[in-house]
Amino acid sequence: MEANAYFIWVKMNKNINKSIGWIDGEWGSTDALTIPINDRGLTLGDGVFETIAISNGRPKLIIDHLKRFKKGAALLGMATPPSHAEIFPLIQEGIDRLSLHKSNGSIRLNWSRGSSNQRGINIDSNDNKESNHRFWLEIHASEPIFNSVSAIISQCEKRNPNSQLSHCKSFNYGQAIQAKREAQLAGVEEAILLSVNGQVSCGSASNIFILREKKWLTPSSKSGCLNGVMRQQALKVGILNEAEISPKPEEEDQWILINSLSCRPIKTLNGDTLSTYTKCKELWEILSN
Repeated sequence: MEANAYFIWVKMNKNINKSIGWIDGEWGSTDALTIPINDRGLTLGDGVFETIAISNGRPKLIIDHLKRFKKGAALLGMATPPSHAEIFPLIQEGIDRLSLHKSNGSIRLNWSRGSSNQRGINIDSNDNKESNHRFWLEIHASEPIFNSVSAIISQCEKRNPNSQLSHCKSFNYGQAIQAKREAQLAGVEEAILLSVNGQVSCGSASNIFILREKKWLTPSSKSGCLNGVMRQQALKVGILNEAEISPKPEEEDQWILINSLSCRPIKTLNGDTLSTYTKCKELWEILSN
């Protein structure tokens, strides 16, 4: 095999069995499967999703994710998504197809209001029929992330606690994307979003925990933060308390960003150095079990 041909073969085969998707009864690569271009999830961001970690071949906290999946759809006036009995066998098949039995990865479940032939944003009776909704999933081989990050307080985007979109994991991630872009333009990795009332709310795609005087705090639900599954777990086991959080850290604060796929300490905020929490992996593993 010639050198150039061998290089191309290696490059192509590096991505084999790294991700897979399912839609309408068909498995395939995530860049080959398609949805109609008139799907409201694509054109309007009209849908909800969940991201679930796979650890050693096992989906983590799947019941909690599916409860939020169902609740989010109801908040947006959508039909009920597929049940655990329908979804779990698909996930297991996907894990088998990717040979993730002893490996780590992630699952994304998607539920859109489906195709619409009308223009505009109105929802007609057909749009709310379960038969018109569309479900698909993606499974990826990946590792959880625990590296430290630098962050800024976003000056452009604010969370609205009165919006239904703040209380469900919707397809509409435009605000988070713009906050992340703002951070990147500032030369850092992450943005912290404040609520419209000026209190700390969340990261662009994560919840915030703060270790202060040996107690874990997190912004209250009144801040407009999404109640992430890891946040739910920490509140449920009693290691976390809600509080109103000022955007100015207190002395010796340790701030982390956490979600189902990562737990990252914040090392600087708006250029100021923070004390770095060093046990992110251990905390993430405790909460994800």
